[in-house]
Amino acid sequence: MRFIRGLIFSFLFYGMTAVMAIIGLPLLLLPQPVTFFWQWLWARLMMILLALICGITSRIEGDIPHQQVIYAVKHQSAWETIVLLALLHQPVTVMKRSLLMIPLFGLYLARFGVMGIDRSKGKAALKQMIRVSQKAASTGRHLLIFPQGTRLAPDAYQPYHSGLYALYSATGLPVVPVALNSGYFWSRDSISKTPGQITVRLLPPIPPGLTRQELMAKVEEAIETESRQLAPKI
Repeated sequence: MRFIRGLIFSFLFYGMTAVMAIIGLPLLLLPQPVTFFWQWLWARLMMILLALICGITSRIEGDIPHQQVIYAVKHQSAWETIVLLALLHQPVTVMKRSLLMIPLFGLYLARFGVMGIDRSKGKAALKQMIRVSQKAASTGRHLLIFPQGTRLAPDAYQPYHSGLYALYSATGLPVVPVALNSGYFWSRDSISKTPGQITVRLLPPIPPGLTRQELMAKVEEAIETESRQLAPKI
């Protein structure tokens, strides 16, 4: 039954996405807030479908900062790449540059002002990230990065990348670690969806001025500890 519900959700969600992407093309010529509203509406409709069909709801714990910050987010599912942009007031997000090449979708990402980074270029990619992040920070928007770089199953581990420190040192902004448990409900490699409540937990900000080792250790410990605590109780 979970597979059937997941299949129905996928059919409706991707169909809705295609229709909204086509209908919304003229909006790309309008001021950026209009495009942001369209993305917010897309995320909200997706959340409604997810709740009605798959029984998955969501909540955010913690206060969204008023001051400009860098969100360092655990990445377990496609869910957070859609919903958090809307719920966290459209932060400038670090993504793989290749995503900007996807037809239609890439046009929207470019309009959102995402930071497209070519990770294969190593140190050159970090230099690019520093330049782009300073420009993005000057807009007053929050920044968002997935410090492990890719979606991982809830029980999987991958080291946290120094791209986070590049943003931190280049902008002088505090870092808000963000733990979540989305992977338990929306798996990265399965159509099936598990009913329950996705929880996103905003943790206390880490102030500027730390060394790379200090920052990375604090962020990893905070996110990993809290994400384990958010695992559903069986």
